[in-house]
Amino acid sequence: MATKAAIPRLMTLADLSVPQINRLLAHSHYCKQRTKPWLEPQTHKPSKKNELRMPSQSLFNKTVALLFSKRSTRTRLASETSISLLGGNALFLGRDDIQLGVNETPRDTARVIGGMTEGIFARVGDHEEIEELAKYAPVPVINALSSLWHPTQVLADILTLHEHAHLFNKPDTKGDTPDYKNMQTSIKSRKRDKITSLPELRPLTVAYVGDSANVLHDMLVSYPRMGHSLRVASPAKYRAPPEVWKRVEELGCDKGIWWGEDPKEAVKGADVVVTDTWISMGQEAEKAQRLKDFQGYQVTEALCREGGANPDWKFMHCLPRKQDEVDDEVFYGPRSLVFPEADNRRWTTMAVFDLFIGRWDVSADGSKESSTD
Repeated sequence: MATKAAIPRLMTLADLSVPQINRLLAHSHYCKQRTKPWLEPQTHKPSKKNELRMPSQSLFNKTVALLFSKRSTRTRLASETSISLLGGNALFLGRDDIQLGVNETPRDTARVIGGMTEGIFARVGDHEEIEELAKYAPVPVINALSSLWHPTQVLADILTLHEHAHLFNKPDTKGDTPDYKNMQTSIKSRKRDKITSLPELRPLTVAYVGDSANVLHDMLVSYPRMGHSLRVASPAKYRAPPEVWKRVEELGCDKGIWWGEDPKEAVKGADVVVTDTWISMGQEAEKAQRLKDFQGYQVTEALCREGGANPDWKFMHCLPRKQDEVDDEVFYGPRSLVFPEADNRRWTTMAVFDLFIGRWDVSADGSKESSTD
């Protein structure tokens, strides 16, 4: 008798192998190309040769519970729209909509929601909350954000870098294109109709300037394994918590990370400069102290020039952004990738829902993937 498949879940990218991450990135890129023609104005009937093909409908008649205890813009938009594109139903459950935390334990809530839906996408406070949901839910649970991790954001960030690889993969002095065939991040081509493969990306130096929060934590356990170097600047009191750094060391990622307090030192040689909010939800009472602690950390042209960032460096931010973190010249200027990065939240979330909830197939090679998806 065949054994029952383990219920897939995604708490952090540390839970996935590099081939699994690569598959999610490739599938995100595929979902984006397959789906976007359906979202354009249909001004004419497509010819038979170029007839539109439906994206995966793996969530047809399935319901995904969006369990959000914190407000959200990009995560909620990405989840609701991607569920619809996959043929499913999104059921939004805010903190005032259900009994969780009032009259019901996370264990009981997980079992009840999991008994009436096919997946849970949870945006919580303490990371322990989503771990308990995942422990007792009979359906896949995906972390939409917790105090420690934010995997779907970092997937969107890496996808954005791959899609803008041409900005980094410059020809050498002889005019030849570098050969990245043997790169760890190489992803196989998927030649279906006019679907193109995910562009290969050379190893980058990525600088992160700011608070050690959930987005950075998933960067720490993924970027070094993807062949990139991380340079992090944060005040000493805002270093990564022990439970995060333990995962970093277990994966051997610490060997690819430089960490200090000087933001100018951090941006040295950077191809990409990243920051995040200094004041996360629930930290409003610490605002005055945090603004004082992070003086000198605002990302500006002057900071990156004086620190020795590569002349063509690009900027990323997960949003929402405050001007203390990055000035308008960088945020709205030609270096900024923040809005393509935000747009990609939809496509990476769609890929995660398709594979984790729709198919229960998170294998590295897509062994259960249909050729007609």
